[in-house]
Amino acid sequence: MLGIDDVSILSDFEEEEKSNPSPRKITGDRVIYSSRSLRRTKQHGRPVLCDFGQARFGSSQYSGDIQPYIYRAPEVLLRMSWDRKVDIWNVGVVTWDLFHKGHLFYARDSRKKNSDSHHIAEMIALLGPPPKEMIQSSEYAAEFFDGEGNWKGVVPIPSLTLEQLEGNLHGTQQKLFLEFMRKMLQWRPEERASAKDLLSDPWLKSP
Repeated sequence: MLGIDDVSILSDFEEEEKSNPSPRKITGDRVIYSSRSLRRTKQHGRPVLCDFGQARFGSSQYSGDIQPYIYRAPEVLLRMSWDRKVDIWNVGVVTWDLFHKGHLFYARDSRKKNSDSHHIAEMIALLGPPPKEMIQSSEYAAEFFDGEGNWKGVVPIPSLTLEQLEGNLHGTQQKLFLEFMRKMLQWRPEERASAKDLLSDPWLKSP
């Protein structure tokens, strides 16, 4: 989130709440208010990290669903254990979103509902097939792959590449950017770059 430098936004919010209070309901000992939007501004403050509801300590292994759906790392999608390297995957997909003003993965079916089949098919299109040992380590993967690791999902693999999707850059800059992305977008968590390595990446340091 972004901090607020324009404090008049908060003053306006207070006055609106005084003159036209938000709808509310009382449930037990809790009062729940309807949301009220803040006025937009072009005076943004510093970025603020927030929403640590699924935060974990250290480099231990965990399991279970985390991450907004379209940002889920492959190991989360395949219902495998995961560790801090899921955050590196997130840096990759969020970087793409910010740089291209659109999502890297759509991950929805024709009814616009979340679809693991579509999500995995899109990953295969952009990253190639997952390692066989990864498929064999996930019981859920049997829904989408046969014993040899071949795709058997009902969804066809899209004919897409990162090069085809990337239209903001050309030449050396595009090459460096895609190399930067591929350091994060890896099937195997252990093959994703560390945050420290990413900070010294040639694309970030290029003019």
